[in-house]
Amino acid sequence: MLRSGAVDAPCKPKAGPWILSAAILGTSMAFIDGTVVNVALPALQSSFRATVIDVQWVVEAYGLFLGALILMGGSAGDLFGRRRMFMSGVALFAVASAACGLARNIDQLIAARALQGIGAALLTPGSLAIISASFPEQERGRAIGTWSGFSAITTALGPVLGGWLIQHASWRWIFFINLPLAAAVILISWWRVPESRGPVAKQIDLPGALVVTVGLGGLVYGLIESPQLGWGHIRVIGSLGLGVACLIGFPLIEARAGSPMVPLKLFRARTFTGANLLTLFLYAALGIFFFVFPMNLIQVQGYSATAAGAAALPLILLIFFLSRWSGGLVARYGPRLPLIVGPIIAALGFALFAVPSVGGAYWSTFLPAFVVLGFGMAVSVAPLTTVVMGAVDPDHAGAASGINNAVARVAGLLAIAVFGIVMVNAFGVRLDHELAILEVSQHARDEVQSNRVRLAAIEVPYDVDPKFAPGVKVAISSAFLFAFRIVACSSALLALASAATATLLIDRKSPP
Repeated sequence: MLRSGAVDAPCKPKAGPWILSAAILGTSMAFIDGTVVNVALPALQSSFRATVIDVQWVVEAYGLFLGALILMGGSAGDLFGRRRMFMSGVALFAVASAACGLARNIDQLIAARALQGIGAALLTPGSLAIISASFPEQERGRAIGTWSGFSAITTALGPVLGGWLIQHASWRWIFFINLPLAAAVILISWWRVPESRGPVAKQIDLPGALVVTVGLGGLVYGLIESPQLGWGHIRVIGSLGLGVACLIGFPLIEARAGSPMVPLKLFRARTFTGANLLTLFLYAALGIFFFVFPMNLIQVQGYSATAAGAAALPLILLIFFLSRWSGGLVARYGPRLPLIVGPIIAALGFALFAVPSVGGAYWSTFLPAFVVLGFGMAVSVAPLTTVVMGAVDPDHAGAASGINNAVARVAGLLAIAVFGIVMVNAFGVRLDHELAILEVSQHARDEVQSNRVRLAAIEVPYDVDPKFAPGVKVAISSAFLFAFRIVACSSALLALASAATATLLIDRKSPP
């Protein structure tokens, strides 16, 4: 049993299952909270009378700090000790989860979600680094495979369990459930996980982390708040200007840093650049789609929170069961073909989600779309990982994986900010058209439109003539469905853009 020191020797055989348990439980908390909150968004809108901008921040506050700081979290583990940073991240995540569950208003919840993101940025890279350092080379692949498999299963079951808790208890329990898990992870880590550090202790790139966080934060703030404040508002203009300036300056800072969190020389490899650009487009499509889709299911289609959480299970299971097969496609056909075909199939899946109207059974409306999307993602994910890891020399494999992970998270962050604007504007235009057809009073139309940032959570004004009330409710649902279809088609276009990127930038040859 090792409680301190910088030990890089493989763990004792008896400690192996405990190390895997701690890593799986720790990362599962972060993975689950990255997805289950989407199922809770309608409940949060109802509980806090929140706008779509408010719930965007609930998602974005977490994604912002996780995406911006995950690379710094890996460096901190190498320098100060992986177990120490992993346990620190788990502890911070637990405290933040308790704060989320106890939040009395939407602002408190957003602040607590930001803390959760910082905790996830510390624990996520640490878990895989601990496995790599603790297991001998001949057992490492099996250990990582076990970690991946169980993490996928918990990620799949998380939204189902979260939906059940939301439906039968409260949305607060999706955060409180993290507390016993975190306590178990900290106990196991302190008792059984050996400490380890990177082979060469490096300096943390604090300037780079600060600039990229401010840059992404400024950009996201300006985009999210623009529908409510207007593009000419000083806060929108100032935050967008600051964000763009920081993001332009980030490569300059990294070029001069002694230990950059993003080694720019990796992007000299065309395939590595192409793989990350492909990741940006494909995960942007997933990010905005899964932000909006639970609202469609719960607020428009009338699904329960449990059913909404279970709706995406076919996609996750297809990726899980076909990942080994799709990984072999690279050896057989090279990386380029799967990364063209997979996103094209995914684009078809996204487009199929634009077909159903209100009503209809899940099996005939959304299941076929999920099967097609899941198959497309299954063809894409394993080859994409293989290409990222094979595009650089082995000494930089960890940095390459970390950068690709960060790109995937930032893609969802930016997509929700950008397409949130599209969603609100499309909803407002369609809603005004629908209300005009109903011939409701101008006062009622103005009142409904003033709440358009609540999307499908808008309540029918009390002073609407009772004979028009059902029609107004139908108009709200119809306007949301119109906006949702635009988002689904936009996701399809982003997936096609990732296929085009593969065509232009990914080499035909298999990576070493």
